[in-house]
Amino acid sequence: MKLTEDKIKFTEDGVKPGLKIRAAEIKDVHLILEFVKGIARFENLSHLVTATEETLADAMFGNKPYAEVFFAELDGVPVGFTVFFHNFSTFVGKPGLYIEDIFVKPEFRGKGIGKAMFLHCVKLAKERNCGRIEWAVLEWNLQGNFTNILEEALQMGGRFIGWMKKNLKVHLKNEFEVKFLNRAKVGF
Repeated sequence: MKLTEDKIKFTEDGVKPGLKIRAAEIKDVHLILEFVKGIARFENLSHLVTATEETLADAMFGNKPYAEVFFAELDGVPVGFTVFFHNFSTFVGKPGLYIEDIFVKPEFRGKGIGKAMFLHCVKLAKERNCGRIEWAVLEWNLQGNFTNILEEALQMGGRFIGWMKKNLKVHLKNEFEVKFLNRAKVGF
């Protein structure tokens, strides 16, 4: 079943009926790898993907999980995924939440699904008493509507800190901070 824009209806409060965010389970490893390959294609980096179902299963569902994944499903169809993990801020003295990937399939972009996944990360970070959220964005991929995302984060109790070298920080009550970063990643 292929959903089209006319199937995505908004309610008065902007919530999309049929949009569900759910945590990944080990049985979803094939789907996680499919999304990893999808974001790699989008970033023109497919040649760098070496992950397999086995390596992802071990890293995300093994004895010591290093990352977590959740999916955005529209009417039961997976249309996006988010990969995140916890880091730690010595200055704040609390864990942080680092968003590695937020990816929405091309045919579902521009409908607020990425925003919903980001706000789910904010909710999780607050529930887990994190001090901040960090997210690196490729410079050429600033097409997302960050103004709307910022407004939503502010409505959740944040205050705007400012831009620093294209970094956007949102400081939420109780030392909770959201940062959008343009920075390079180095592989080992």
